[in-house]
Amino acid sequence: MSGFVIAEILEVKDPAGMQQYAALARPTIEQYGGRYRTLRGKMEVMEGDWHPAPLVIIEFPSLERAHAWYDSPEYRPLIAQRQAVSRTNFIFIEGLG
Repeated sequence: MSGFVIAEILEVKDPAGMQQYAALARPTIEQYGGRYRTLRGKMEVMEGDWHPAPLVIIEFPSLERAHAWYDSPEYRPLIAQRQAVSRTNFIFIEGLG
């Protein structure tokens, strides 16, 4: 069953720092079998009152692989870097299969 990481980018405090983080994060995501499904793509609210900030959605082969990536020695140091240059909501969600 696939697992998704969804990051809502509420604020980018340092654009250059965020670009550096993204460049360093991508290989760690790929190393754990992750693939970007959307990277701050165009959004349209069709119903309701939700007006999310730009979203990044990453698909992993399983929720366990998503957790392995997040807790990995390759990605763990990048969390502090991301938090220093941006303000994000970060969730994991289980896929259908």
